[in-house]
Amino acid sequence: MESGAENYQICSRCVMDTSDPQINFDENGVCNHCFEFDSNTAKRWFPNDEGQVLLEALLDDIRRSGRNKEYDCIIGLSGGVDSSYLALVMKDFGLRPLVVHVDAGWNSELAVFNIEKVVKYCEYDLHTHVMDWLEIRDLQLAYLRAGVANQDVAQDHAFFATLYHYAVQNNIKYVISGGNIATESVFPMSWHHSAMDAINLRAIHRKFGSRPLIHYKTISFFQYYFYYPFIKGMTVIRPLNFMPYNKRHALDELKEKIGYKEYGRKHGESRFTKFFQNYYLPEKFNQDKRRPHLASQILSGDVTRDEALAELKKPLYDDVELREDILFVAKKLGITPEELDNLIKAESHEYTEYSNWDSRYKLMSDAKALIQRVPGLRLKSYS
Repeated sequence: MESGAENYQICSRCVMDTSDPQINFDENGVCNHCFEFDSNTAKRWFPNDEGQVLLEALLDDIRRSGRNKEYDCIIGLSGGVDSSYLALVMKDFGLRPLVVHVDAGWNSELAVFNIEKVVKYCEYDLHTHVMDWLEIRDLQLAYLRAGVANQDVAQDHAFFATLYHYAVQNNIKYVISGGNIATESVFPMSWHHSAMDAINLRAIHRKFGSRPLIHYKTISFFQYYFYYPFIKGMTVIRPLNFMPYNKRHALDELKEKIGYKEYGRKHGESRFTKFFQNYYLPEKFNQDKRRPHLASQILSGDVTRDEALAELKKPLYDDVELREDILFVAKKLGITPEELDNLIKAESHEYTEYSNWDSRYKLMSDAKALIQRVPGLRLKSYS
């Protein structure tokens, strides 16, 4: 049994620990996340010749669906490594994506630089959707007052809702996603709730917000799980799951081909996400987002456990950078640093204390399980 600095038990295979209250270990100290990867997740991951065959079939479908259209797919570009590398891969595959970027007001200067480099190199059309800052700010303040873990909902929900709405409205069937198993297979369910839960989002805003969300568009449970995938035929494809994907190699290729500039830490493309993941979560919820990402990379073979443990010993912030980011985030949100500090130190709350989609999700999952008992029938949702 290994213990961390705070006497938390750490998995003997990956680096997830008991900061996830739902984690459990076998007699050898291997955690349930590792067993979930081996028994389920790995079956959806094809970094091999089989993946190449499957991906070629998907690409043929995309090309056929886009025949005689200006675009054959749509891709969201944040400026992060995954989406930027994927954009280059799509160019190599000869696809014609419309690139959509959602600007929620927190882009770092490097993110703007990297997005411009990607679009120019690939010769893609870029559609930038600039969010109403007053609404975004009000929603983010509402989330801070609610005291829930996932403070990135305001940005994440807006990003995917905008992308999916735009795809359906423009009759683009395929959405290309940079989501991938190689770096994102481990996800402690106890840490977060889905950013796509518009019921939860609006409940939190109703209680803690101060202005109406007129321009901020949400996506409903019905649209997300039924109308868009089954009626409109929108399909989300994650090509990185059908090829060998190593984040370090992808970063090196981006630097070499387009002069991409490294952020220095995960999600450095968003000033708020950087602050949220590297300060808010560890301080308020004792959650270090590096753990699940490094655990995922251990399971996919991208890093060794020793490398991951060494990475976890590094500080999330240096003192000067932290002070700068606290001042920046507070000023941008229109509050004082002291007010921001008080919100972080206030009592934490679970998302379940506010209306949410859990009962609908359970009903859908139960119905799906029942339908899948029909011999020969497999039901899959795009999400």
